[in-house]
Amino acid sequence: MPRAQVNEITIEYDTFGRNDADPLLLVMGLGAQLVFWEEEFCESLASKGFHVIRFDNRDCGLSTKFDKADVPSLKTLMSNDHSNEAVALPYTMDDLADDSIGLLDTLGIQSAHFVGASMGGMIVQTVGWRHRERVRSITSIMSTTGDPSLPPPSPEALSVLFPPPVSGKDEYVKNALKSWEVVRGSGYVPDIDRIRKRSERSWDRCYAPEGVQRQMAAILGQGSRKAQLSELSVPFLVIHGTDDPLLSQECGQDTADAVSGAEIILIEGMGHDMPRETWPIIINGIANLALA
Repeated sequence: MPRAQVNEITIEYDTFGRNDADPLLLVMGLGAQLVFWEEEFCESLASKGFHVIRFDNRDCGLSTKFDKADVPSLKTLMSNDHSNEAVALPYTMDDLADDSIGLLDTLGIQSAHFVGASMGGMIVQTVGWRHRERVRSITSIMSTTGDPSLPPPSPEALSVLFPPPVSGKDEYVKNALKSWEVVRGSGYVPDIDRIRKRSERSWDRCYAPEGVQRQMAAILGQGSRKAQLSELSVPFLVIHGTDDPLLSQECGQDTADAVSGAEIILIEGMGHDMPRETWPIIINGIANLALA
């Protein structure tokens, strides 16, 4: 896969579809490599008339790691009184958002449609107000505004964010399958083979769990995005599952309510994952918004 030099770091990326089609950037979530945007999903989007770009966020996959950086205390960042403290972060959500724009710059793309899942949704929301002139549309999937008054993750789902260290590939895949069982939702037939293959590929590309904590620090350091979202004037779609134990349905609804004119698609029984059965709904939703 090609690499780009962006904001003094290296970003690993991949593309699908014609170079002269409408650019569409896919931004993945916490600790999730670009392979979580599966090839068939990307090819289906490309068939709708998009030049699809997926990439590894900083500190994930084959993009630059920040292993020499200190990791701030997540407990401090999660406390209610840290807002008056100067908390040093290895990088911020603004940096993650700017990486997306830097990748577009490298590819010679002036503006694009942005699609983000989970933390990726937070990133594309941030792109929306930091780089409005570069944004054609935003789709925020299974994400949130970051409002602290929203329902928290279930204890089981929260534990999934920070799995214990593993000593090898088999243990990693086993833990990934357990985590997926917690967050997947109850509305679809489990596709264990799909998740196993995705987990095996993630391990083979790069196992770097330390980046998850640094990415989480960036999320917590940003706080609520509702004020900035209320000022957005861009075609905006929220897609969310009704059975998401990590970021509840209320998180998706709150995101849609925060953006004037936003649309929302609620997928019955979908958890914090995008089963193949949901792909037509998600892909058509993205295309209908972007190509309207």
